[in-house]
Amino acid sequence: MSTNELAWYRSSYSGTAGDNCIEVALDWRKSTYSSPQGDDCVEVASTPATIHIRDSKDTTRPHLGLGPSAWAAFVTHAAAQAD
Repeated sequence: MSTNELAWYRSSYSGTAGDNCIEVALDWRKSTYSSPQGDDCVEVASTPATIHIRDSKDTTRPHLGLGPSAWAAFVTHAAAQAD
């Protein structure tokens, strides 16, 4: 995977004076539940503390961040609705 496919952001642990900076990347993946026609697509990226969700049609818009327990509840609910 090239680094161009990753979304880089500055860690909250970086220094405020511009030194000691750490950048972290989100590896966005298209959900397997997204439609094959390219519409209704959802992408997810995970970190240890947060699951990030965005609309793949407009990746410049803000994304939603959920904690692991909220993400698990969402996936459980979504799976129940699909049946």
